[in-house]
Amino acid sequence: MSVEVNGIAHIQLTVSDGERCLPFWEALCHFLEMKTLIRNDNTVYCIGSRTGILVRTAPADKQHKAFDQNTSGLHHFCFRARSKEDVDSIYQFVHTQLNANIVHAPEDGSHFAPGYYSFLFEDPDGIRVEFNYVPGKGHFGDQGRLGEQGQGPANQYGEEGLTDG
Repeated sequence: MSVEVNGIAHIQLTVSDGERCLPFWEALCHFLEMKTLIRNDNTVYCIGSRTGILVRTAPADKQHKAFDQNTSGLHHFCFRARSKEDVDSIYQFVHTQLNANIVHAPEDGSHFAPGYYSFLFEDPDGIRVEFNYVPGKGHFGDQGRLGEQGQGPANQYGEEGLTDG
């Protein structure tokens, strides 16, 4: 027996710089039509858009550790947008209003999935967040690796996308 889940209910992040990160995340969540459920000196938790984002400040004795996406733990997480235009609108907000560190502006990433379109940025602590749009059924569609006529699972993943090598 197997179970199909209904997405991710919430993501909880721990940041070292709460003074910068909490307002950053709350503003981003509000732009994504989420509402603040909890706000205090150390935490902001916003819900809506079928998810929740909880951000809390690390305890004082652990705030000296900077986020490093190349160590064990979170590398980045990705929100799925409903259109390319939504990706572009979110990019404009993140770039101009939040002054986020942009890793890459909106770009075609069809080497990852058919029609993949995304941008990637970092919050004030360096936590990487991506927004993407994939049309139709993506990898499960006619042109996808897992579609009826697809190639099946790739055995390599990198800058070139999904490959067999």
